[in-house]
Amino acid sequence: MTTKPNALIWLWLSITVIALDQLSKWWAVHALQPMGMPHAVIPGFLNWTLAFNSGAAFSFLADGAGWQRWFFVALAVVISAVLVVWLRRTPRRDWRTAMPLAFIIGGAIGNLIDRLHAAQVTDFIQVYFRQWSYPVFNLADCGITVGAVMLVAFGLFGGKSAGGVR
Repeated sequence: MTTKPNALIWLWLSITVIALDQLSKWWAVHALQPMGMPHAVIPGFLNWTLAFNSGAAFSFLADGAGWQRWFFVALAVVISAVLVVWLRRTPRRDWRTAMPLAFIIGGAIGNLIDRLHAAQVTDFIQVYFRQWSYPVFNLADCGITVGAVMLVAFGLFGGKSAGGVR
């Protein structure tokens, strides 16, 4: 019985996302004081602004009594485990599946580390235009979002070639 090479090698990308996320958060905590003060990067569009979030996206459940920390920890562990199994079952050459999964795993674990270490996620990227401002986020959130968008885009528009290999 021969086994085909699986896509677990793509976990190198997850590790890269985790490392960049954690390094950027360390930098943000040490360089962007005081918390909440915008540091212009591209005036009128992008600031570095240190913020902490004990909830999820858009501060969902941030006002909970602390139970949400363990809920999001469990959610990140389960989702990451499911995605690693999916990677293991994915052929190595199927980068259209492997790359997005690796981004999502890296982002989920990056924020998981924050929740386990500090009971909150460090955010620092603020995108805005005039009076409109998107909630502050981090590189782990970027990994999750980019991975999810790629999964959808490749699923909808990434059809198979004539030989059946993408």
